[in-house]
Amino acid sequence: MSPTPTPTPTPADTRPPLAVVGSQISQDEELFGRAFDKWVVRRFMAYLVPYKKRIALGVVFVLLFTMTQLSIPLIVRWAIDGALAEGSRDVDLLHRVGGLFFAVVVANYLANHFMETLVGRTAQNLLFDLRRAMYAHLQFVSLSFMDKTEAGRLMSRLQGDVYALQEFLESSIFAIGDLVLLFGIVIVMLSLDARLGGLSLSVVLLLFLVRVIWLPMARKAFMAAREASSTTNAALAENVHGVRAIQELSREDVNFQLFDEKASENLRAHLRASKFTNVMIPIVDTLTGSAMAIVIVLGGAMVLDDDLDIGIMVAFLFYVQRFFDPIRSLTIQYSIMQRAMAAGQRIFEVTDVEIDVKDAPDAADPAEIDGAIEFRDVTFGYEPGNPILRDITFAVAPGETVALVGPTGSGKTSTTALVHRFYDVWKGEVLVGGRDVRQMTQNSLGRHIAMVLQEPFLFSATIEDNIRYAKSDASREQIIDAAKAVGAHDFIMRLDRGYGTQLDQRGSNLSLGQRQLISFARALVADASILVLDEATASVDSYTELEIQRALARLLQGRTAMVIAHRLATIRGADRIIVLNEGRIVEQGSHDELMKLGGLYARLYRMNYASFDDIPEDEIRGAVEADNGGAT
Repeated sequence: MSPTPTPTPTPADTRPPLAVVGSQISQDEELFGRAFDKWVVRRFMAYLVPYKKRIALGVVFVLLFTMTQLSIPLIVRWAIDGALAEGSRDVDLLHRVGGLFFAVVVANYLANHFMETLVGRTAQNLLFDLRRAMYAHLQFVSLSFMDKTEAGRLMSRLQGDVYALQEFLESSIFAIGDLVLLFGIVIVMLSLDARLGGLSLSVVLLLFLVRVIWLPMARKAFMAAREASSTTNAALAENVHGVRAIQELSREDVNFQLFDEKASENLRAHLRASKFTNVMIPIVDTLTGSAMAIVIVLGGAMVLDDDLDIGIMVAFLFYVQRFFDPIRSLTIQYSIMQRAMAAGQRIFEVTDVEIDVKDAPDAADPAEIDGAIEFRDVTFGYEPGNPILRDITFAVAPGETVALVGPTGSGKTSTTALVHRFYDVWKGEVLVGGRDVRQMTQNSLGRHIAMVLQEPFLFSATIEDNIRYAKSDASREQIIDAAKAVGAHDFIMRLDRGYGTQLDQRGSNLSLGQRQLISFARALVADASILVLDEATASVDSYTELEIQRALARLLQGRTAMVIAHRLATIRGADRIIVLNEGRIVEQGSHDELMKLGGLYARLYRMNYASFDDIPEDEIRGAVEADNGGAT
C-alpha cells in the first residue's frame, strides 16, 4: 500500500495561535474547544478527500435509515385507520400493509448495516491516516523540538486526540440523520394534527430550559473529573517508574497514602460528574412520559369526540417516544464536537511543527567520504542567548582518534551532535569529509557516522535485528563477526535462542553491559567511516571494557573516531585529547604532551579522580584559575 500523502496546509490554513514557541508544543490540554472551529474543520476535511465518495454513500444510507424510521409510524397509522378501522374488513389492504411494513423493516436493517459499515471503515481509515501523518512528521522533527516536549503529551495526541477526531467523523455523519429525524418528526406531527402536535411539542421548551441550566455546571464537573484523572494517572506512572527507589527508601506506605488522597479526590470528582449525567436521564424520561400523557389524554378525548382518527393518535405515540432520542444524541454529539475541536488543534499543532534541520535543495549524497572532521569558529547553544560552545575550532584527520574531555556542561556531547547535524550551528561551519554538513543530506550523514551512546537503546526485536538495525541488508556472518569483535558473541550464544532471542522493552532482559555490547556491535555493522562513542564503555565491567578496547584497536584502523570520555583512564590511548571547559577549547594534544604541558588537564589528572564528572566544581575552578595564572 502506497503511503497516503499528508495534506499540506495552505496559507489560509495558517493560524497564529497554534504557532509552536521555542519548538515546544503547547502545554494546553483543554478537553473542550469551541463548538465549531472552521480552521480545524478545514484541516480535517483535507484528510477526508480520499474518502469523499464513501462518505457521500454513507450519508445516503443515513438518510435512508432515517426515512424508514419516519415511515414506520405512518404505516401503523395506515393499518389502523384503513385495514383495522371499525366496520372495515379489508384483508387485502392488511396484507399490503404487512408487506410494506416488512419491506420497510428490511430496508431499515440494510440501511443501518451499510451505514455503520461505511462510516465505521472510513473512520478507521481516517484514524490510520492521522496517526501515520503524525508519526511520519515526528520522525523528521528536529531534536530541538523533542528535547523540550514531553513524550507523554505526544503519545496522548497520537492516541486519544486522534480517536476524538475519528469519533467526530462518525458522530457528524450520524448527526445528519438525527437532525433529519428530529425535524421530520416535528413536520409529520404538525401535518397530521397541528393542535395535538403543538401541545405535544410544548414540553420541548422545558427540556431546552433544563439544558441551558445543566450544560455549564456539567461541563465544569466533567473538566474537574478529567483534571483529577490526569493527576491520578501521573502519580501512578511516576510511582510505577520509580518503584525501585520507592522500595530502596521504604516509601511504600507514604506513597500509598499520597496516592490514596489523589485517587479519593478522583473518585469524588467523577461522582460529582456522574450526578449531572444521571440527572438528565430521569428528566428526559419524565418529559417523554409527559408528552405521551398529553397525547393519550387530549388525543383520546379528541378520538372520543370523533375529532381525530385513532391511527393518528397511535402514530403520535410512536413519534413522541422517538422524539427525545435524537435530542439526547445531538447533545452527546455537541460534546464530542467540542472535544474534537480541542483535539484537532493539538493534532495539527504537532503536524505543523517546523523542521529546523532540513536538507538543502542541492545537498550532496556522497557514496564515500574520507572521514575528516573540521570545526571552524563554531558557536552553538540550545537556548537563544545561552551558548554552549564558543568559537570552537579544531580538525580531526582521517583515521585519527580524538578524545573530548571536560567537566559536565563543557560541551562534549554538543560537539558530537553537531557532527551528525542533529542541530545547526549558530555561527561557523562543521565539515565532514571536506563538506559543510548543511550541504550534505541527513541520510548520507547517517550512513557515514555511527554512534554508540552512554545509555544504550535497544528495540523490542531479536538480538539479530537490533544488531543489523542500521544496515538492514547485513548478512548473518557480518552480524556474528561484529558481535565477536566486541566480545558479545559468547553471552549471546549462551541465551536459549542465541541471536534469535527476543528482547523485552528497551532490552530489559539483558544486563546494562550486555545491552551496551549489542549497541556497539550495531555500530560496527553499520561500517561507517566515522565512529562517535559517548563513553561507550561506561556501563561494562573492567574485563569487558578491556575486550572492547582490544577490539577497538583493530576496528578503528582506517576510521575516524570522536570519543567522549568521562573516565580519564580510558583516553590515554587516543591520538589526541581535546580539553573543553565552559564551551571553549582550553588545550589539546596527546596524554603525554598534555601532562608535560602542565595545564588544566595535567592538574585535574593529578587530582586522582576517576572521572572529570567526579571533580567538584570549586576544584575545577581553582585549577582553571591556576592554569590561567600560569599562562599569564
